Amino acid sequence: MTLLSVPVIDIGAYWKAGGAGKRDTAAAVDRACRDIGFLVISGHDIATELVEETYAASRKFFDLPLEEKSRVLQPAPHISRGYTPLGSEAVARSRDASATASDINETLIIGPIDPVDPAYASAPAAGAHFAANLWPEEPPELRPALSRYYRAMSDLAQTLMRIFALGLGLSESFFDDKIDRSISRLRIRNYPAQTTRPLPGQLRAGAHSDYGSLTILAAEDKPGGLQVCNAAGDWVDVPIIPGCFIVNIGDLMARWTNDAWVSTLHRVVNPPEEAGAESRRMSLVFFHNPNYDAPVACIPTCLKPGESPKYDPTTSGEHLRRLFLATQVTAPQQG
Repeated sequence: MTLLSVPVIDIGAYWKAGGAGKRDTAAAVDRACRDIGFLVISGHDIATELVEETYAASRKFFDLPLEEKSRVLQPAPHISRGYTPLGSEAVARSRDASATASDINETLIIGPIDPVDPAYASAPAAGAHFAANLWPEEPPELRPALSRYYRAMSDLAQTLMRIFALGLGLSESFFDDKIDRSISRLRIRNYPAQTTRPLPGQLRAGAHSDYGSLTILAAEDKPGGLQVCNAAGDWVDVPIIPGCFIVNIGDLMARWTNDAWVSTLHRVVNPPEEAGAESRRMSLVFFHNPNYDAPVACIPTCLKPGESPKYDPTTSGEHLRRLFLATQVTAPQQG
């Protein structure tokens, strides 16, 4: 029977239960990715204190005046770094070019923390994927907190990609050389308390799928949260469980698997009008993206006899660049 709600999976057995634990974990993850494209994970070994300090430092940044936040304004639509104010993005455009309502959130974006080979980072195909991060001066604890969090999420994503490989009937290391110079991004999203009624069709984040290999999300349990569209076409809430992360696959993983795994539509809905100040919500969103030159084509184990690949081969970098540009409402302007 197809999963119609988001399952909770303890991935701790991957480390602790030997070969059987790895196989069982991979099988559970494989089912979730085939049926609904989302899962909630426990047993990940990420310290709660790291998540809390990242939230605290980020909250201080978003509480600054707009003029101060705009000192690190995103420099151009194709450079995913810095601050993007309210109204800068409409993620629904990645699936529907006619979508016009901008999303009701503001973000701070950082990319790779640790240096890679300069020749690789500056090659023409690299584009802006290794652009310098724009670090705010205030609060001073933000940069070290986000750097620690980025590295922890990178390590967790590598583990998840190894679990993915086993679930797809591949060698555990299949993705290792495709993600060792990843172009992942950490986006801190602030959804302000809604004091005015949204425009028709406007959501905190419109219905979209993610672009890369996988996303790791820490989200606050506040009014106006994340929903996923299941195989029956129903929007269901994603559970927020203390100490757990939400994980979903993105479009690149769907392309790799010839849609055997689903990159599922999801959205962040508006809170009830009576929620008031309690509806402010923050998310720590780690978008794991393979190396920019990683080839993305149908994995042989995902091609059934008589089937043909649904997608033309591409690279991680070209795919991501196209979608980054598609979702910009306008180039962000200072307020």
